[in-house]
Formats: sequence, structure tokens, C-alpha cells
Amino acid sequence: MTTILGFDTHDIRFPTSRTLDGSDAMNPGPDYSAAYLVVRTDASDGLAGHGFAFTIGRGNEVQLAAIRALEPFLAGRDLDEVLSDLGHLYRTLVGDSPLRWLGPECGVMHMAIGAVLNACWDLAARRAGKPLWRLLADLTPRQLVDLVDFRYLDDALTRDDALDLLERGQDGRARRIAELERHGYPAYTSSPGWLGYSDEHLAELCSVAVQQGFTQVKLKVGGKLEDDLRRFAVARQAVGEDTGIAADANQVWGVPTAIGWVRELAPLRPVWIEEPTSPDDILGTAAIRRGVRPVKVATGEHVANRVVFKQLLQAEAIDIMQIDACRVAGVNENLANLLLAAKFGVPVCPHAGGVGLCEIVQHLSMFDYVALSGSLEGRVIEWIDQLHEHFTDPARVSGGRYLVPAAPGASTEIRAASLAEFTFPTGAAWRDAEG
Repeated sequence: MTTILGFDTHDIRFPTSRTLDGSDAMNPGPDYSAAYLVVRTDASDGLAGHGFAFTIGRGNEVQLAAIRALEPFLAGRDLDEVLSDLGHLYRTLVGDSPLRWLGPECGVMHMAIGAVLNACWDLAARRAGKPLWRLLADLTPRQLVDLVDFRYLDDALTRDDALDLLERGQDGRARRIAELERHGYPAYTSSPGWLGYSDEHLAELCSVAVQQGFTQVKLKVGGKLEDDLRRFAVARQAVGEDTGIAADANQVWGVPTAIGWVRELAPLRPVWIEEPTSPDDILGTAAIRRGVRPVKVATGEHVANRVVFKQLLQAEAIDIMQIDACRVAGVNENLANLLLAAKFGVPVCPHAGGVGLCEIVQHLSMFDYVALSGSLEGRVIEWIDQLHEHFTDPARVSGGRYLVPAAPGASTEIRAASLAEFTFPTGAAWRDAEG
């Protein structure tokens, strides 16, 4: 019998604010950070699972404390028992009464549950000897629906609906796996468009992106309208007429401002406007969508749970769903989100602007293509060319497409040397800064 011993936790922060990488209208100087955990076992081969919640610096210690509070749910348990029913583990953690009182199903505690569940999925995939996307794709439709909590969803998505969608997704599955392994998954890049970059740096990075094969870039907007108009013109000149340019406001606007601002940007042909207002304002987002057509509306990186996604879809508030691998309660809840998107016919283009998010969310999109949606039309995964070197199995993009991960696990393990260097506040990266 293999036993789960407990958690190792690490406060990992990368000083991205020094170069303004990640800067936007709402977050002018973020330090990309991970509240990181390792689920340890007593297996002789050192088997462990790795997960994290993404933050942007201050408060990472609060997120880490929430993760540690979940250790008693797993410490001392039989690993086989836990991994054999990860749907039960999801329902246990999300349904725990004291934890729900802190949410319910949102915020720091919900993100902590996501980190723990993602670590358990990493464990399951490692034990199976498969990358996470393939482990999920190899499950039967009935096994997959058992992972999902349909409470609060069944006015829009029932268990039978989900089963039907997944059974239909079996047709052509082998062909799609082969195509994915041969060609990869389409990506777009946000690396050129951080708000703190100069026009010259923006133009240079946009040109590089086109040379690298990306067919879409993304710019942060929402500081000053005149700056956004100028920066869009700079980017358009750099990428040419055939490359798409998306815009991301990071929730900075109210509804009337969002509609007016996007109408001003519309002649520059943004592919979509992302997070134009509060992620909780479903009716406001729907009003923005009606007011800015034909510009599409995308949102999701701060959507707290599957219920909010359900309502955004029911209200016809979004054209594009942007799941986030670390915002909701892990793989299980994102399966629900993918099923909702499939039911409503809305493409999923995940958010991955943060440390480790490219690594894990690629698995969810690849599963979606292989076993659920069966389509790449209108679907791209965000790519930022930062911090991948700190992972033992880093995400890789070539020719503007994600290459399929082949190593067992969820690609979430951070290198030991990086843990030592970027632990806050004692790591060398932070001691040197103080000096």
C-alpha cells in the first residue's frame, strides 16, 4: 500500500515587476508567483504530485496558508483509494461545510482546492505513465462524467447531456490524437503586448512573433485611449494585415466605458476584447457584447466557478470562454466548464498569462479537442514566453503551435534549483534585490 504522507509547500515569487513583464491596466507591476505544493507519498520511487495556485506577489502567503489547511484531507490516506475516485475528492473538498462558508466555491479557498486537485491529477498521470491530456482522453465517457458535479448546472447541462457530448466525441478520436501529435495545437502570444513596454519594444516583439509563426498577438489596453489607439497602430504596422490582434482590458472598465472604448478601437479590427469589465457582472458583460458587435467578447481568467460560466453562456454574454487552470477547483471543475462550452457551442481559448499556466492548461485544451469538441476552429491557447525554464517539463511552442507534451504528469513540477532561488523572501533572487 502506498500512503500519502502530506504536503510540502513553497512561496515562489519571480520578480517580473522589474522588467514590467505581465503589466496591464489593472496590474501595473506584478511579480508572477506560485503558491506551490508537492503531495508526497511513501512510494519507494519518490512518486509525488505537483500543483500550484497562481498569484502576482503580495498575498501569495495567504494562498499558501489556504493550501496547507487542506493537508488533513489527504495526509495518511491510501493513494489508490484517493486516485481511484477523484470525483469524490472534488466533492469532498468543495462540499466541506466550513470551507464553503469561506466561499462558497470562490476565492482563495477555492483556488487552494484547485491546486490540491491539480496536484492529485499530476500524481494520477505520473502513476499511469501518461501525460495528463492523454490520461483524460483515455477515460470512458462514463468515467469522465463521474468526475463532474452537476449540482447547480442541470438547468443548462445534465449528466445525460454531458454523456451524449462525450460519446459523440469518441468518433474520430484516434485521428485527432494523430493530428495533434503531428501538428500540435494553435497558439497566440501575449508576450509583445504588456502595457509597460515602449512602442519600440512592442513593435520589435510583434515582428518577432510573426517570424515565429504566430497568427495572433494580444495587446493590453485600458490605460489611456489615445495610447491604445497609437499602440494598436504600431502593432498593426509590425504584424501586417493578416495577423490578428486581440485586446485585453483586465476588468478595468465599467459597462458604458467599455462599450465606448471598444467602439473607438473597432476600426483597428481587434479579434476580441478580453475581460472588458468585472468578471462577476454577467448582465454587464452581456450588454457590452451587444454594444460592441462585431468585436467578440472573451472572458474567464477570473471567473470564480462553473456556475458563473453557466450564467455567462445562458445570458449570451461571451463569444469565447477563457478557462484558467488554477482559478477554479482544478481539472474536475474545468471538465464541467469544457462541457458547458461544448453544450452552448462556444469555443474555449484558455487564459495562460502567468507562471506555469501554459504548462497545465495545454493538457485541458488537448483533451477537449481529442475527446469532446473535436474542433480547432476559432480555438487558440495563450502563450507567454516567460519562466518556462523553471519547469522540469516546460511547455513548448514551435511555428505558432503548442507541441504535445509526452512526459507523464501535468507538466506542473518546478525545478529544485528554481525553488531555492525564488523562494520568498529567503531565495537568492530576493536577497540580491535587497542588497
